[in-house]
Amino acid sequence: MRTFSLLVALILIISVTSFTSLPLTNLSSRNNRCTGSSEFSSPGGRTNMRLFGGKQAKFGIFSPAVYASKLLLGEKKLQGIRGKAISLHSGYIGDFTKWCGAYHLRTNLIKKAKTNGDILGFLV
Repeated sequence: MRTFSLLVALILIISVTSFTSLPLTNLSSRNNRCTGSSEFSSPGGRTNMRLFGGKQAKFGIFSPAVYASKLLLGEKKLQGIRGKAISLHSGYIGDFTKWCGAYHLRTNLIKKAKTNGDILGFLV
């Protein structure tokens, strides 16, 4: 029972701090590669390049469960389970679109599933 209450307290702390944390941008004026949108000129000075970092996932209703899973299972095991679930879901979307004769919509539906997973907090 004590372990359960500690786990619930940890989930609440994580969910509260996720809403109040600020994005980590412009931490260093010398190295702007972390911001994801810095521009710099090449050694020749002729072209500008843009660096893009990874998109930060949104905090959603399932985010506390994902954080708890990270703590209980570990990052590597969670990534394996998440990858397997995404693979199965993409397969079911493909089967469904084939069954209903709209296979050309498969890619759009998979993109929509990823967007919904991000909004719900599965991708944190």
